[in-house]
This record gives sequence, C-alpha cells and structure tokens, in this order.
Amino acid sequence: MSDPFKQAGGIRKVLTADETAEGRLDAWLTAQVGEDFSRSRIKALIKEGRVSLRGEQVTDPQRKVRVGDSFEITLPEPEDPTPKGEDIPLDILYEDDDLIVISKPAGLVVHPGSGNWTGTLVNALIHHCGDTLSGIGGVRRPGIVHRLDKDTTGVMVVAKNDVAHRHLSLQFADHGRTMPLERAYRAVVWGRPRTLSGTIDAPLGRATGDRTRRAVKRPDSQDADAAITHYEVIERFQENPDATALASLVECHLETGRTHQIRVHMAHIGHPLVGDTVYGAGFRTKANLLPEEIRKVVNGFGRQALHAFMLQFEHPRTGELMHFEVPLPADMVKLVEALRQ
Repeated sequence: MSDPFKQAGGIRKVLTADETAEGRLDAWLTAQVGEDFSRSRIKALIKEGRVSLRGEQVTDPQRKVRVGDSFEITLPEPEDPTPKGEDIPLDILYEDDDLIVISKPAGLVVHPGSGNWTGTLVNALIHHCGDTLSGIGGVRRPGIVHRLDKDTTGVMVVAKNDVAHRHLSLQFADHGRTMPLERAYRAVVWGRPRTLSGTIDAPLGRATGDRTRRAVKRPDSQDADAAITHYEVIERFQENPDATALASLVECHLETGRTHQIRVHMAHIGHPLVGDTVYGAGFRTKANLLPEEIRKVVNGFGRQALHAFMLQFEHPRTGELMHFEVPLPADMVKLVEALRQ
C-alpha cells in the first residue's frame, strides 16, 4: 500500500498545534519536522507556498501559531547525504599524496549543508581526488580541516588521508602556540582604527535569536569561546588631518579560529569590513558620500572584503615548513585602487 503522504512533489505532512504551541510558524514547524530541515529551509518552503491552513496557502513565516491550527506542509524528498564529484575548476597551489593546497574563490561554499548541497569545494575535491580524501571529516566534509566563509577568498589546505588529517587538525587546534601553523588575512575596513596595530581579545558566541550570526560575549557567558585577533593597518585611504580615514587596509593574524571572527571583531571596534551586510550594514550609507566613480565600485562590491592571503603549516609527513601566499583577488584590487583615488 502506498504512503498517502508521498506525492510527486515531495512528502505531505499534516501537523496540528496543541495547547503548548506558540511563536512563529517557521520556528514551530522546524521543531515539528525534526532535524532534517533547518529553520531557514522551512522558512523558504513557507515562502514557496508549500504550507497551507484549511486549504489556503500560508506564505508568512512570521505568522503566529494558534492552538488547533492544522497545517499541511509538503516537504521535499530527503537528499542523498553523500556528496558527488563535480567538475568544478580548482586553483591548485600545491599537491602531493598527503594534501592539496588551493586558492578558494569568492562564492564557493566549502562543504555541503543546508541550502548548498551541490557546487561546493567538497564536490570539486571529490571529482579531482577521487577516493583518496580523508574520511575523518565524515561523508559531507572529507579532508576538510578548516574553513573559509563562502564569500571569503584565499588559501586552504585539505587532507588526502587520515594521517595528514589528524596532524593538520592538531596544528589548527593549536593555533600556532606551539606548532608553526600561521594564518593571515587582508581586509578592507571602514574608517581607521585608533591605533595602527593592536589586539582584539573578545570572546564570541552565537547571537541571540540567530543561529548563523556571531556576537561578542561576556567572558563569563555560558556559550563564550575565547577569540583573539591581532591586526595591523597596512594602508589608509582618504586620510584626514585629524588621523581619521574613510577606510583602511588591515592585516589580521588569528590566535584563535572562531566562526566569522575577523568580521565580528573588526565590527566590535567600530570598523566593519566593507561589503559585510551582516556585521556592517549600518555603514553602507558611507558610500553615498563618495565621488560617483568610487561609489560605483564600493556599492558594486558584493561581499565582505576579506582575503586569506597567507597560510603556513608543517607538512604532516615530511615535517617541512610549508608557506603559501596568494595576492589580493581582482575584485579587492579594484576596490583598493578606487579608494586610493
């Protein structure tokens, strides 16, 4: 006998709100359908018209749930969690039997996840490396020992076997305290930090009410993770006599490796990254004060201006010190040149 909830377009479920039901529709539905679907995915399904109440489509994720509401939702068929190889070009800086070092472009997600099940770096690596990638990271993250945000460019190393994976993971966990691992980034930030070099020591944790954003936390907060960023101003743009500036090119060295660390830390000291719509949205109006040609470049810069330009580590098999640097990508070069005018 066929399942009456199995449809050509997915799996249909009817969910009824009991006396404990409360809050927004997207949050309530996420709790009901289980961990296979994130809240952002459920929110998207609502907006796509896949949820109805008494035969009428409900497209507002913020709609309040009331006791007795009976919602019908059509969920897409679960996807195969095992990533498949895809012929995506890779900018390979170095490769041997133990590891591969690449320069990641903007827009490339590192590993499959909610909303990005294909077209990731992992898909490209599986196509390029075949079955040689380390399995320690699991089927969705084979060989991955560290990450860069989707729109952050720069150097990454990936392990090809379990021995390399363990050794590299230890180095990244050590953050260069006793091992030679070192990571450095270049970023274009709004304004000019008061001191041309300094250290930002501010614990980070999940932002209240948002599972993707990070925020500076009190040291005694339950979810606070130590986070330390060392920065140095490399160049100032449109500097004024009072030592303020329109923007600055800064170099950041990480002593810890938290999610969005540089983006949150620079925003925390009042200098968010140019193009960062998550942590620097309040600075977008600064571009309106610029001459037209510069304003076009700044407004057209569609990502956070962050580039992982240097990575250094010890080769897991030979013990050799491996050092890689990649220049600023073309879009950041264009941004810097515009700000210099």
